[in-house]
Amino acid sequence: MRLLSRYGGLRRNAAVGGADSEWYSPSSNSNKLGFRHIVTSCRAVVLPRFGGPEVLELRDDASVPDLKPSEVLVRARAVSVNPLDTRMRSGYGRSLFEPLLPIILGRDVSGEVAAIGASVRSLSVGQEVFGALHPTAVRGTYTDYAILSEDELTSKPESISHVEASAIPFAALTAWRALKSTARISEGQSVLVVGGGGAVGFAAVQLAVAAGCHVSTTCGSESIDRLLAAGAEQAIDYTTQDIELAIKRHFDAVLDTIGVPETERVGINLLKRGGDYMTLQGEAASLTDRYGLAIGLPTATAILLKKQIQYRYSHGIEYWWTFMRADAEGLDQIRRLCEVGKLKIPVDKTFPITQVREAHEAKDKRRIPGKVVLEVD
Repeated sequence: MRLLSRYGGLRRNAAVGGADSEWYSPSSNSNKLGFRHIVTSCRAVVLPRFGGPEVLELRDDASVPDLKPSEVLVRARAVSVNPLDTRMRSGYGRSLFEPLLPIILGRDVSGEVAAIGASVRSLSVGQEVFGALHPTAVRGTYTDYAILSEDELTSKPESISHVEASAIPFAALTAWRALKSTARISEGQSVLVVGGGGAVGFAAVQLAVAAGCHVSTTCGSESIDRLLAAGAEQAIDYTTQDIELAIKRHFDAVLDTIGVPETERVGINLLKRGGDYMTLQGEAASLTDRYGLAIGLPTATAILLKKQIQYRYSHGIEYWWTFMRADAEGLDQIRRLCEVGKLKIPVDKTFPITQVREAHEAKDKRRIPGKVVLEVD
């Protein structure tokens, strides 16, 4: 591949060459817009309407927009399938995404930098990177060429493959947002992760252990050994044990990845005064889908405020709805933990991106309990 340098002229990047070779040229407004590249279209998995896996379309003519100054063009090698992807495909977030259809699904990506915007300084062409888009991004990563901002990417650890790397950032950043940005966990504190068997829960257990916390978790029987090996001091099979009876302590922070009324009740009852309860199942998206943005968003805000006031006075704890967001510092720390083997998310199965419907069907029918990754060749 031949690319323009930041200051003009051409440079050769053999690492991204071969069948993927393209030319790049400066935009007429290059100081404002960054690079205008001649990769004008590529393959992408497009969602033209909401529905089952059959609605997904792999198209050869998805447009590749010009890069803004802070953006990076990534030649994708692997992208993971997150629960958010299957929920969006089925209509979750309809109030936001329906006017924008067709959209491209996908949050995670691992691949190589193919081009950089004019203000990008921390990444270079040819560098192997991994990262994740915000949940509301419209142009996702199920594509040959993904576009992310500089702060949504970091160097891929050399010790792991693109497939392994693509499974990590969205789940780990979701857990990081809750534990480090919201609860601000620190060494010696106690943390309960409800639903440690899922990708976010497993990442949360590892992040809390790496922070020097005492970690307990709930999970299915098949995940107990893996969670104990990851450093959890207690892993409780919620299908056979009463969680409140099995746990003999109270916690500084509870991350509830399940978010049903029963897990909320148990999690809050197991918190110390001054502790933080965080759930991934906030009601903002579902209420805006039901009532529209004008009514749904204020309603969700009122519900959250009511719960925060209620639990602050009744239990002396803080109540939060948490979600993933870009965090350059968090992603860098996640990379460092991956490099030393303290953070990993196992991949149960891979599919070529041409079999994206089969991958989504397998997740919908729960044939594959763990992480699924699409390989982009």
